[in-house]
Amino acid sequence: MSERKTVILTGASRGIGHATVKRFSDAGWRIFTCSREDIPAECLRDRNWAHHVVADLADGPSRDHFVAEVTARLAGDPVHALVNNAGYSPKTSYQERLGVLHGELDAWRTVFELNFYAPIVMARGFAAGLAAGKGTIVNVTSIAGHAVHPFAGSAYSTSKAALSALTREMAAELAPLGIRVNAIAPGEIETEMINADYAPLVNRIPMHRMGTTDEVAGVIFQLCSSDFSYVTGAEIFITGGQHLL
Repeated sequence: MSERKTVILTGASRGIGHATVKRFSDAGWRIFTCSREDIPAECLRDRNWAHHVVADLADGPSRDHFVAEVTARLAGDPVHALVNNAGYSPKTSYQERLGVLHGELDAWRTVFELNFYAPIVMARGFAAGLAAGKGTIVNVTSIAGHAVHPFAGSAYSTSKAALSALTREMAAELAPLGIRVNAIAPGEIETEMINADYAPLVNRIPMHRMGTTDEVAGVIFQLCSSDFSYVTGAEIFITGGQHLL
C-alpha cells in the first residue's frame, strides 16, 4: 500500500483555501489546516478536517503555536506539501484600500506579518518534514503583485510582490533539501470577497469571465504532484489572461 501523503494548508476556512482542502481531500491526502475561525459546520463530516487548528498567523505566538501543534500531531511523519494561502487585504476606516497615504502604518505591519513573514515561519517550521517527504511549497501570491490593481492597495500588492521574490529565493535555497517551491498568482476569482465593484474588471479579462476557486485549487494540487517534479521557482498566473494586458 502506498504511503498516504500529507499537506499543510493555511487560510483554510473559505475561498481558495477551502476549495483546495476539498481537492486534496478528494485525492485521499491527510490534511493539516488553520484559519482564524473554526471550520465550517458542513465540513465536520469530512474526516480530513480533523486536524484543524484555530490560529492567527499574523500573530507571532499564534504562528508558533500552530507549528508546534502540527509538529506534535505529525509525530515525525514526512510532509509532502505546504500551501501558504492565508492572506490579508485590509481597508481603512473609510473603506479605502490600505495605501501609502491612507491608513495606519501598524496595519501595513499586520499585512506583511501574514502575507510575507508567515510563509517564512511555515517554511522554517516544517522544513525537516518537507525534506523527509521531498515535498513542495506553494505560495499564493496575486496578480496585484505584478501590476497596479484598482482594489488591492499598496500594502497588499507590495506584500504579494515580496512573496513572489521570496518564492524564487526559497526555491534556490531549499532545492538541495529536495524541496520544490513555486507560486500561483490568481487574478479575479469568484470568492466571498467579490462584490459588484469587480464587474467592470471582467471586460479586461481575455477569457471574459472570473475564475473559480476549484480552478485555482486544481493548479495548486498539480504543482504538488509528480507531474511537476522538475519545476521549482516558477509562478503560474491564474488570471484568464488578464496579466497579459
